[in-house]
Amino acid sequence: MTSYMELNDTLEMLPPPPGSFIDREELIQHVGEFALSQGYVVTIKQSKKDKVVVLGCDRGGVYRNRRKPVDESSGELARKRKTGSRLTNCPFELVGKKEDGLWVLTVKNGSHNHEALKDISEHPSARRFTEKEVMLIKEMTEAGLKPRQILKRLRQSNPELLSTPKHVYNVKAKLRQGNLTVRRLKTLRPQASVEGNSQPSTTNEPSWRKRCPPRVPNLIGGRFVDSQSSISVDVINPATQQVVSQVPLTTAEEFKAAVFAAKRAFPTWRNTPVTTRQRIMFKLQELIRRDVEKIALNITTEQGKALKDAYNDVDRGLEVVEHACGMATLQMGDFASNISNGIDSYSIREPLGVCAGISPHNFPAMIPLWMIPIAVTCGNTFILKPSEKAPGACMLLAELAMEAGLPNGVLNMVHGTNDIVNAICDDENIKAVSFVGSDAAGRYVHERASASGKRIQANIGAKNFAVVMPDANVDATLNALVAAGFGAAGQRCTAVSTVIFVGGSKLWEDKLVERAKALKVNAGTEPGADVGPVICKPVKERICKLIQAGVDDGARLVLDGRQIVVPQFELGNFIGPSVLFDVTEDMEIYKEGVSGPVLLCMQANSLDEAINIINRNKYGVGASIFTASGAAARKFQAEIESGQVGINVAVPAPLPFVSFTGSKGSFAGDLNFYGKAGVHFYTQIKTVTQQWKDFLNGDGASAEFPSQDLLGLTPTMQPPDFPSNDTVSLGFNSRDFSNGDGASLGLNDGEFSSSDGESLPEKHSKDVTPNSGDGISPTVSPSNGLNWTLNF
Repeated sequence: MTSYMELNDTLEMLPPPPGSFIDREELIQHVGEFALSQGYVVTIKQSKKDKVVVLGCDRGGVYRNRRKPVDESSGELARKRKTGSRLTNCPFELVGKKEDGLWVLTVKNGSHNHEALKDISEHPSARRFTEKEVMLIKEMTEAGLKPRQILKRLRQSNPELLSTPKHVYNVKAKLRQGNLTVRRLKTLRPQASVEGNSQPSTTNEPSWRKRCPPRVPNLIGGRFVDSQSSISVDVINPATQQVVSQVPLTTAEEFKAAVFAAKRAFPTWRNTPVTTRQRIMFKLQELIRRDVEKIALNITTEQGKALKDAYNDVDRGLEVVEHACGMATLQMGDFASNISNGIDSYSIREPLGVCAGISPHNFPAMIPLWMIPIAVTCGNTFILKPSEKAPGACMLLAELAMEAGLPNGVLNMVHGTNDIVNAICDDENIKAVSFVGSDAAGRYVHERASASGKRIQANIGAKNFAVVMPDANVDATLNALVAAGFGAAGQRCTAVSTVIFVGGSKLWEDKLVERAKALKVNAGTEPGADVGPVICKPVKERICKLIQAGVDDGARLVLDGRQIVVPQFELGNFIGPSVLFDVTEDMEIYKEGVSGPVLLCMQANSLDEAINIINRNKYGVGASIFTASGAAARKFQAEIESGQVGINVAVPAPLPFVSFTGSKGSFAGDLNFYGKAGVHFYTQIKTVTQQWKDFLNGDGASAEFPSQDLLGLTPTMQPPDFPSNDTVSLGFNSRDFSNGDGASLGLNDGEFSSSDGESLPEKHSKDVTPNSGDGISPTVSPSNGLNWTLNF
């Protein structure tokens, strides 16, 4: 018969709360951790990996003795055998089933027929090794260590490990059979043992990186998970044409899981103090600095830009992370004290919810860092779709964000192409979308996301101009033009693509070509490389066609980089610096965005003509002027129609505390990236008006009139205390009032009498009859002692 204590223990073992989970592993982990907190251990009874999993109780490690009793007097030796097996008849049962992309947990039977474990270490599952420990056993076995030596080293990092040398022998036997992973078996191991193992090992490297080529995972709910999609896109090294990795086309179910994870994480994250969110950003910037070489090398490998440009890519993004570390002041609202009598009003900035970003290939680190730090430090959760052409830097940054302490679900990453973009635009749980990319794609995203009621910011088509005045410093101007026009192979939204020489270009032509020829075209990883390959073959073909179109339209091609061949990298997507003079506004190469190492040179007779050329163009990211004249610079700054203006600066992109302000056809949306505009984009304003006052009587009701300023009244004197009789004396300006019964008191404009006994004319006496029909007819008449008398 079950004792009271046993019954009490049984009742305390609660089942885990039902709910939805991103995938099967998260559901099992949730159940296992909750069970351990209640004093029982969960085992997998049945499983169809992609459909259903049935979980039961592992009976608390209690054994049933199956041995026959031995008569000791007979002297018969007992044969060694197993002492028994664990009972499996506990009625406790949970079911996890996949429904609409998520795993839903239901409790089929939440009761137990046994006591809770007093010490979870008594359960046999506490003696099992984690997968990480198994790999360490393999490494130490290959190094010649004995089981006891192996066990001793494992306990250095995990003092709670209860395994014996026999368990090590069993693992070695499985390894000899070729089972390198050695599953955790079916019983979930107590979490304390898992956390205790902090031994560094090469096995810490994500499993997806061990494949050849690696298949880039999604980040959903804090875990890197391989997509179930059978379709993937190859990431190609543009210098060698080798496959660097493969990007899966995320399924609709996986995307829903990412949105679910972000939505689930939002309530907790938004309530996390902003100082805590800032500390994570401080840690993130520290980790990015630590791994900057790895990130830069990945950018060069996947995107092609020279290594020095890749470092700049990371550094410019890092500046935004640093800026986000001051979010406590950036997110502050406004406060107005005593706007009325005892009333304060203030505004606060609150996060939106789930936000999303779509980033391009040309800045694999900088653009994601424009979005993620500001969005999440404001209190939002975020879903990023990296470029399918260069996703590696985003994945490295995601790993660092998790290491920095970003909670599970706050940052998620999904891969894909058009289908994922459409899903981001259409999902009603996503409140805002940030986009950087091409003109056509950006306008499509803006239109589709806006149609579903989302906030949208989109940096799109880019064309940047530089005006060179005759008095400009020759060397400084040429260096700036060459760096801005050919750096990163011209594949950046701030690249100078068109130069307008005021007063003629003859004096500049030869020197410009000479500087361009001096640039070294090579694979970005090679020492001294200035110009790397463009991202892919189709882009190279398009650039070459545009150059030929310019020649056909009458432009002079003074430097042709189309036929360049780089030794040892003959298959690379290389285009050398190319310069065309005598370009006009009606040419195709001028109208289209080239996005390559091509510089178009035009002429203007005056500064006014140069300004008009720029203003007629539909794009407006940046425009610069090179001059020694302050008057010319001031005129240019005032009259140019461009989001960013440079004076003797070729690339006028601002630092993060000033927003990136594209304009005209180069931006779609209302609020720009980073800076104050970025914080405003990822937050919404809430205004609070508050009044605190003491009530006079004990039951909480007050006999005072409503706040004089709220009613718009300006009393000539303070209302007197109500006398004990039925006569009430009032003094206030003319207004119409209504009580709760609909009765109104109407006073004509007139002069109020003061306390010295002056009276008002008789015409101010009015009858006020309430609509309730209760027979009460208050009248207002002049009083000899005070201003007005209200008689009932």
